[in-house]
Amino acid sequence: MFSVSEAVLLALGIAVVLITPGPTNTLLAAAGLRQGVRRSVPLIGAELAGYIVSISVWGLFLVQAAHAFAWLPSLLRVVSGVYIAYLAVNMWHSAVALPTSAQPATGLRTLFVATLLNPKGLLFAGTIFPAAAFASGAGYLQAMSEFVCLLVPAAFAWIAFGAALGNGKLTWLNPAKMQRGASIVLGVFSVSLAWAAFHR
Repeated sequence: MFSVSEAVLLALGIAVVLITPGPTNTLLAAAGLRQGVRRSVPLIGAELAGYIVSISVWGLFLVQAAHAFAWLPSLLRVVSGVYIAYLAVNMWHSAVALPTSAQPATGLRTLFVATLLNPKGLLFAGTIFPAAAFASGAGYLQAMSEFVCLLVPAAFAWIAFGAALGNGKLTWLNPAKMQRGASIVLGVFSVSLAWAAFHR
């Protein structure tokens, strides 16, 4: 079990990473914009599942075999960058007819895969979560419990932000411009992944 100070530091680290813009948060905001809060809430479960799988796999890998496969993090960054670039292009084109678009909004599978490939999973496992989180079942459950309690409100806030744009509550922002801005965020993020993979 973690001490009070370790638990507080873990919570702060998780919160800071979760609220920063990235591919998953961008997709959540876009979903809220297109289909509203109520229809987008199930996406939180897809995000949670993606992060649990990613953090668990990375955590166990880093604890047991990080030195044996030093090339794997770079490969994952490249794969993630390619997929996120695809999402960026798709989001840019769909923004043209955003107010009346019949194109399906972000689905559970898309959000799950984007979260699974999100480098934040590696950041959580290798930096934010203490090594003790992967050394015992009790430590893992405590760390994941904190993570779940912080992820749900953070994801809901991003969905609500997108919905507020779609409902015209943030009149100073144009929904189509927000959608294209989100695609640019995803594109820049994909480039940064490729840069990090080849300049380590």
